[in-house]
Amino acid sequence: MEIIRSSPIRSIYRGKKMKEVRDRARKLMGKQCRVCPACNGRACAGEVPGMGGLGTGSSFKSNFEALAEVKFNMRLLHDVVEPDTSVTILGRKMALPVLAAPIGGISYNMGGAISEKDYVRAIVNGCRAKSIIGCTGDGVPEVIHQEGFAAIKAADGEAIPFIKPWDDEELLAKLAGAKATGCLAIGMDIDAAGLITLRLQGRPVSAKTPAKLAEIIKSTGMKFVLKGVMTADEAELALEAGCEAIVVSDHGGRVLDHTPGTAEVLPEIAERVKGRMTIFVDGGVRTGGDVLKMLALGADAVMIGRPFSVAAVGGLQAGVEKYIDQLSTELKQAMTLTGTAAAASVSPNIIRR
Repeated sequence: MEIIRSSPIRSIYRGKKMKEVRDRARKLMGKQCRVCPACNGRACAGEVPGMGGLGTGSSFKSNFEALAEVKFNMRLLHDVVEPDTSVTILGRKMALPVLAAPIGGISYNMGGAISEKDYVRAIVNGCRAKSIIGCTGDGVPEVIHQEGFAAIKAADGEAIPFIKPWDDEELLAKLAGAKATGCLAIGMDIDAAGLITLRLQGRPVSAKTPAKLAEIIKSTGMKFVLKGVMTADEAELALEAGCEAIVVSDHGGRVLDHTPGTAEVLPEIAERVKGRMTIFVDGGVRTGGDVLKMLALGADAVMIGRPFSVAAVGGLQAGVEKYIDQLSTELKQAMTLTGTAAAASVSPNIIRR
């Protein structure tokens, strides 16, 4: 694991509080991300490339709003004092039911104030240091997946690389490169199909048939995570194709305008495939309380994107670790105040229907 080395620049990050990390990220990310008090997609609507949502920003906003509408039933007549936040996901025990979502493209999405290498290593190493899982992304330029693979190798495979749904030759080559990292599993963010940032660079990606997906999964010989499932029928198809896990996701509202929030569709997906495959979800998750809501709605764990990017840009590995610590504190508080003893077995009764 690579630790932040001592230097005049890197030592700046060590003592930062989360507010200072966010303030620094705001300066460094500029117009690409304003690091708003509420990351709800309003200020950055239509800003793709950047960190906003596509078109009207409706899908990004729906993710945030659907989760915000979920309310807790507060209960305090119980014996839960020290809740257990750990879960076992894809055969790996994690301190929290949280993964850092696969995000790349520092230069065109986040202002380019730090390098792709510094960014991805902050994510992977910060997550590893706190016993959760970091994910790496793919895209254009090639440095995105190259630095992702290098970071995973340096971290002894303790991460999940996500590859975009390219055409066969490029897809198979990148899947082989991902497997060579010794990673925990391989992911495909099929929700990147039609991603405008790739079309603008002449590198289109495409949807896959269930038969093609099964062929791809078989070729890897590894646990496979499909990101971009928004309906129960496609969750079933992913299971039949051989997916170990799915991510209920609309790519952060960056690929299709006017989709429902992930918290809205998660229960029906969980009803169909819960217990038969691992269910991740992303979209609008900002706090430990949000994590608990998603678990109550049927997820086994959550992925968080933009807040991890802010933490990495504003504080490198130290910033990522501080954000994870914040999530842990918030999750424990929410679990205590809802009478939830273990993150591995969250009752849907903790939320008000």
